[in-house]
Amino acid sequence: MRLVVDLNKCQGYAQCAFLAPDVFAMHGEESLLYDPRPDEEQRERVARAVAACPVRAITAGGPGRAGEPRGASDVR
Repeated sequence: MRLVVDLNKCQGYAQCAFLAPDVFAMHGEESLLYDPRPDEEQRERVARAVAACPVRAITAGGPGRAGEPRGASDVR
C-alpha cells in the first residue's frame, strides 16, 4: 500500500495519528510525519485513518512494500 498526504490540505487534526499511530505521528502541533509505505498489517488502521481525515488529505492504495501484490485494492 502507498500513502500520500497532501500536506497543504492537512490541518493537524491528528485523527490519523490517533487511529494508526505506527504509521502517522504529529511533530509539534502542526507537522505530520508518516510512513508512505506501511506494512500490509496496517491496512485496516490506515483505512480508518483515511476515512477519519476531516479534510480528506490522505489517499492510500496501490502496491507498496516488496512482496505486496501488484494492483492491490484501494483503501479509500
